[in-house]
Amino acid sequence: MLVTGGGRGIGAAVARAAVAAGSTVVVNFAASAAAAEALVGELGHGSVALGADVADEGAVVQMFEQIDSTFGRIDALVNNAGIAGGYGGLEAVSAEMLARLFAVNVGGAFLCAREAAARMRTDRGGSGGAIVNISSKAAVLGGAGEWVHYAATKGALDTMTTGLAKELAPFGVRVNAVRPGLIESGFHDHAPPGRLERMAPQIPMQRSGTAAEVAAAVVWLASPAASYVTGSFVDVAGGR
Repeated sequence: MLVTGGGRGIGAAVARAAVAAGSTVVVNFAASAAAAEALVGELGHGSVALGADVADEGAVVQMFEQIDSTFGRIDALVNNAGIAGGYGGLEAVSAEMLARLFAVNVGGAFLCAREAAARMRTDRGGSGGAIVNISSKAAVLGGAGEWVHYAATKGALDTMTTGLAKELAPFGVRVNAVRPGLIESGFHDHAPPGRLERMAPQIPMQRSGTAAEVAAAVVWLASPAASYVTGSFVDVAGGR
């Protein structure tokens, strides 16, 4: 399993859960090399860390070539790498911010899905596989006043999930998404202090979620237990 942006937060939780379920994990990172290397040391089980900016096509191709030479195959891709793009309303949006935001959150997911699917497709010599996109409940709720720009990238990711699920289903590749809600992670470091505490009362379950709760859904979707599930969205959002 390749987990992009896997050195910390939800990505790291997915890596831990995947190894616990028996997978070998490739932890991709862009900037957090130390965190990724530390995580791989914790994981064991043949797991490795590979650096690549998913928005850089050449770096993505090289990363998959390294996976080919090290493992000879890929069974699952978790498109987790993403950036927040800054906190604020519409007035905070700039062309530069949007370009980078969409390049990482949408373009990176497309590039990684392209390379993974090329290796997984049964019509091209692969054995099938699973792609799980980490979307956000913001794709549905809109992120008004805080992260409409971020929510828009996740809406694009949801459309990609639906389309690629239909395109790749005949060739043994399942594509699904998990939409986390208010999750305890470093994402909230981009917002004014206390966001988790302010938002929790708005959640029907009256609490924030954990990265481990998101990871459980991701690992299930990537596993044979979800063999007849594609084009689906699992909300891990406490009922919101």
